[in-house]
Amino acid sequence: MPKTQPTEFGEQKKKMTNIRFEVPSWNQIYKMLISQAEAIRHSGFQPDIIVGISRGGWIPARVLSDLLENPTLASVQVNTHSGASQAESLPTITQKTSIPVTKKKVLIADDVADSGKSLKVVKEYVLHQGAAVAKIATLYHKPWSAVKPEFYEKETSKWIVFPWDRKETVRRIVKEKKETQARKEIEKLASAGFPKPLVEKFLRETSGEQTC
Repeated sequence: MPKTQPTEFGEQKKKMTNIRFEVPSWNQIYKMLISQAEAIRHSGFQPDIIVGISRGGWIPARVLSDLLENPTLASVQVNTHSGASQAESLPTITQKTSIPVTKKKVLIADDVADSGKSLKVVKEYVLHQGAAVAKIATLYHKPWSAVKPEFYEKETSKWIVFPWDRKETVRRIVKEKKETQARKEIEKLASAGFPKPLVEKFLRETSGEQTC
């Protein structure tokens, strides 16, 4: 049974000093996706459709589409509406799959299985829509996720900062913490591999300063 824990942005944002960051580069992500595509092929699973979960799954889904030589690519969107606590968050489908999945073998792609709630909802939705089979592929898997993907490249408990959400990460840290603590976390982020020029640029923009 997976451990029942809130998501990284839930529990760990309350304890920012305990967060460890992982900042994969574009090249590292691509190598992970090459490895994942090989694992999918070797498993014998040949999806008819690849469905990327908005927004984190879009890029992995597109790359897997290329590597698996499968041009049939769709998207689905899930929003999480938080209640009084993170544990009460209820993911809902807000954008249905852009093409029918009935009687199709579906590969659901996302960047990380964190709480696993959204992945669970999407998989149930796809099967309810008549998919013959639905399997999940993520780059990362958190040990407390409610869902264990059929395909994933790495398990970690770190806060993963993907190339496509770097500015969002800086914004969230600045928003959640006072200036002194935020600066400490930003320094940790840079030490983990976040390019320093981008750190400074995003800090200036988040602070409302005009940059070139």
